[in-house]
Amino acid sequence: MPINVESLRKILELECKKGYADSAVIGGLDKFLRHWAGQAVESITAPQLLNRFNKLHLVDSNYASLTNEQRREWVNSLLDFLAEAAPGAGKGVEAKLIPITRRASPIPRANRTVSNQSIDSPITVVKGISSSLATRFNKLGVTTIRDLLYFFPHRHLDYSQRKPIAQLTEGSEETIVANVWQAQEIRLGGRRSTEAIVGDESGNVRVVWFNNPYLAKNLATNTRLVISGRVSLFKGRHVFESPEWERVEDKEFIHAGRLVPLYPLTQGLRPRQVRKLMKAVIDQWAWQVSDFLPSELRERQKLLELAQAISQAHFPEDERLKDRARIRLAFDELFLLQLGVLSKKRHWQESQPGSPLSIKTAVLAAFIQSLPFELTPAQHRVLKEVLADLGRQQPMSRLLQGEVGSGKTVVALAALLMAAANGYQGAFMAPTEILAEQHFATIHQLLSRAGHLAGKEDYRYSYAGLLAQPLSVAMLIGDVTQKRKRELQQGILDGKIDIIIGTHALIQGEVEFHQLGLAVVDEQHRFGVAQRSALRQKGYNPHVLVMTATPIPRTLALTLYGDLDLSVIDQLPPGRQEIKTKWLRPEQRDSAYAFIKRQVAEGRQAFIVCPLIEESEAIQARAAIAEYERLSQEVFPELRLGLLHGRMPATEKDKIMRHFRAGELNILVATPVVEVGIDVPNATVMLVDSADRFGLSQLHQFRGRVGRGQEQSYCMLLAQNPSQVARERLDVIERTQNGFELAEEDLKLRGPGEFFGTRQSGLPDLRMAKLSDVALLELARNEAIRLFEKDKGLEEPEHQPLAKELARVWPEAGEWS
Repeated sequence: MPINVESLRKILELECKKGYADSAVIGGLDKFLRHWAGQAVESITAPQLLNRFNKLHLVDSNYASLTNEQRREWVNSLLDFLAEAAPGAGKGVEAKLIPITRRASPIPRANRTVSNQSIDSPITVVKGISSSLATRFNKLGVTTIRDLLYFFPHRHLDYSQRKPIAQLTEGSEETIVANVWQAQEIRLGGRRSTEAIVGDESGNVRVVWFNNPYLAKNLATNTRLVISGRVSLFKGRHVFESPEWERVEDKEFIHAGRLVPLYPLTQGLRPRQVRKLMKAVIDQWAWQVSDFLPSELRERQKLLELAQAISQAHFPEDERLKDRARIRLAFDELFLLQLGVLSKKRHWQESQPGSPLSIKTAVLAAFIQSLPFELTPAQHRVLKEVLADLGRQQPMSRLLQGEVGSGKTVVALAALLMAAANGYQGAFMAPTEILAEQHFATIHQLLSRAGHLAGKEDYRYSYAGLLAQPLSVAMLIGDVTQKRKRELQQGILDGKIDIIIGTHALIQGEVEFHQLGLAVVDEQHRFGVAQRSALRQKGYNPHVLVMTATPIPRTLALTLYGDLDLSVIDQLPPGRQEIKTKWLRPEQRDSAYAFIKRQVAEGRQAFIVCPLIEESEAIQARAAIAEYERLSQEVFPELRLGLLHGRMPATEKDKIMRHFRAGELNILVATPVVEVGIDVPNATVMLVDSADRFGLSQLHQFRGRVGRGQEQSYCMLLAQNPSQVARERLDVIERTQNGFELAEEDLKLRGPGEFFGTRQSGLPDLRMAKLSDVALLELARNEAIRLFEKDKGLEEPEHQPLAKELARVWPEAGEWS
């Protein structure tokens, strides 16, 4: 039956001419609308069209209570809807499934204002959410209305395209609109269930709901339903098994006949229950969220308004609007994140001026001349960037990325020499004591060539011939006796020690500096905002150079470390050996063990990395112990093995590593703690068990533990049962030695979780944004920089909502309100 849109269109046009006085029909427009809508709803069979029709609330319209302006807006939106829903209006066109690009606004509801409550109210103010239900939502991190609005579905089922029953396909997710011919309780597999026969103009189909006998009573004959779900074949006939269903009434669909949201659940929350609650919350509250993006930015980037984006992210009208909603919400997250990191950088640099250092070219030239190798062009470029920063009034905030062996330490030492030459102290911090010792040894070798050793005490050396006065370098670690520690601390306080090497404990506790000018931090992701604040609280505002050997794609680095300028040493010194890499299948395990035995027989050492079986560190440690015992007793009974895992005390770890470095152990069995920085030149084999469980960047880090000496090194990757993606990863690492190429590849294959989750890095959670979405990330960063240049403190009136939102999302980013 065709929808008669022509009569309604004529009345609406007359209403416009009469100045929206509600006089186009006798008795008022509301009465006419209710009568017209009651007939029209029976004629519409297409779910999408019915959905939009229901949103207009024509059956319970309240046109008479609207203001003149609201009436004008609403009449125009309804005319638009009629023109699009039936383009041949007046010719009795049958209503089909027509994609409608413009959204028809519902009549503004009289009861939409919520008194005394805001979107930060607890969820118990929502009708239908009891305190026990609220407890279940709390487990999912949802405590306020705002949390509910941002409690996005993890995906949508597309139930929006209706099919006639005669055209149903087995195995597909389908949607039908049909009448119930009969419904009854039956027993299926011993369980009480409901069976219904439903039909449309093209035929009938059987529907069963397992374990749900109560439904039979609710489905009266001739009830009109929209049914969405998977179609099966039973005894040669189509059947819907436990599909979603909804009555066709004058309301918007929630569970069927549309793009249906699937929400994260916990025990005690059911899908239909959560969807129904979420629909009510979105309808009542989404429009109360104020849009904090400046309108000029929103229009320039053609982004949806925030309220519409939230609504469409939950209950989208179509795929296009769902995608536009995701883009708007993801942009918000990345934009706020970029503003936050830019603000941290500004706060760090401007709230307390740094100490500009003059570059002593003679000292620098003598140091570079004394090196036993030529600096690579990349090292020269990065050194220039670092020295330029040191000469500025603002303290340096720079991240130096470079692979293991690319020569980051030389660049850092050149910067530390400049600090000492200007009368300032430098601190060099490593994540572990064993790495601090490695750096102390490396720096000692380099300085002994540049000058000559003029004094040697426990944990403190001095060098003459480099600066006008002897240069004093000390190391503070746990092994130092209390008495010696106090002496070194006094030397640091008096300014008699120029360069101090240690762990991050250097900036905590009793260590006080005379005049700290530069802090070099190895492995940035272990040195966060809190540590930097600790330096500030001691009254220091040094230049900060943070270094990492983890290759991070540029976009990810700009996000995770957007408060730092970025320098990359992207080439290795010439002659650096290639580590032969091969991935092996389970049946090749014995030949891998045999290869390790041959290498050990030639005087080499090997690492074996245990599989990452469990998230839990305790279970992982137990698995590592069991594997260590198996290898010691069954595979390598004649060799000396050591074990390293995350649950060991730091002193125990250091002890094992020292034994391994000294050659007292042939093989080191380890959980993934072996990843960072350990330097054992005699180790030539890295065997990674269950390599398909690791990401490319992590595998590359493991591989970097070998190949430190002169001998050819090997990396063997044992894969248990690799998926297609894991096989691609293993193929990539077999043929690629460049860590940055691998990191980019990893981001494509696996997403950003591989690098560091946002939780670990102290950044706000990302719900919609993917860090692999490079284009959106760049866009958000460029817009943040543009805004920052215009109004750094977000003080202009149009930026006040943004300042408020930033302070809410990321309070530690700076002063915003």
